[in-house]
Amino acid sequence: MGLKALCVAGVCSLCLFAASDQTGRAEPIALASATSPADPSAQPPDPSQGVVYICPMDPDVRSHNAGVCRRCGMTLVTGIPDPVEFHLDMSVFPETPAPGRPAVLQFFVRDPWKDRPVSGFNVVHERFFHAFVVSEDLEFFEHGHPSFVADGVFQYPITLPKAGVFRVLGDYYPAGATPQLTSDTIVVPGTPPAPVQLTRDYADKTAKTLRVSFSTIPEQPVATARTQMRLSIDAKAGLERYLGAWAHMLVASNDLIDMMHEHPLLADGGPQMEFEVVFPRPGVYRVWIQLQSDNTVNTVHFDVPVGVQANLEPVTESQ
Repeated sequence: MGLKALCVAGVCSLCLFAASDQTGRAEPIALASATSPADPSAQPPDPSQGVVYICPMDPDVRSHNAGVCRRCGMTLVTGIPDPVEFHLDMSVFPETPAPGRPAVLQFFVRDPWKDRPVSGFNVVHERFFHAFVVSEDLEFFEHGHPSFVADGVFQYPITLPKAGVFRVLGDYYPAGATPQLTSDTIVVPGTPPAPVQLTRDYADKTAKTLRVSFSTIPEQPVATARTQMRLSIDAKAGLERYLGAWAHMLVASNDLIDMMHEHPLLADGGPQMEFEVVFPRPGVYRVWIQLQSDNTVNTVHFDVPVGVQANLEPVTESQ
């Protein structure tokens, strides 16, 4: 089955991954001005000893003190509702978009209880809504911010450059709920691009105002295990926070089934930065990283082959 058929037939059932380290170690939270990494030996706060503040985006990040999440910059809260999936419908105007012609994406957010339009949203990284758009050949990448135009309705103008399938990831945070990540698909009529064939690409990348070196630990990442992604950044004007975080990363499998929106695990505005990712399946993943320097947003990408984890012990009922 081709990518177009897979996306159209199975988009609602595709698995979307985010905050991939939420089952990992808990870490203490420093306020936004902190520059030192968390002590890996520290224990998570004990709820019996007082109020615990939690990051709604990264719920493993907790503290006894109010503040913001060191990882993603969101304000810590004193409680998080049980996760409930909201409904997001996406429409395209015109209904049949043409390559290279202006179009508008419309997002309609409804609650999961009575299917009503949602009127209130929390700010996520300085915006109410983030949209990531990626083409099936992984050559087109756009991160934009739809405008709130009516209860539950956001609109975003876009020009899709070519025919084929485009995956859209919506990132939003309804008031009184938990942050939501929802994906959908656009099909632009015409001859689609050739199937993508990615290989390892860790070469240094030069963008508008900086240069980035990239490495992983382990050097050969494996599925379902933690991978550290380390950046060395040469920015003569220094780094600036972009949308509340030192960097934003979108990870997409080459078949666009798995997509993850991540923020640095370790970052302080200096030249060294580290992300931590758990790749769900073997394959090759494209990693886009957005960094701001000299009032300019820079986007670079790397391609990461992910292998099969060896020597896995079978799980039995007795375990």
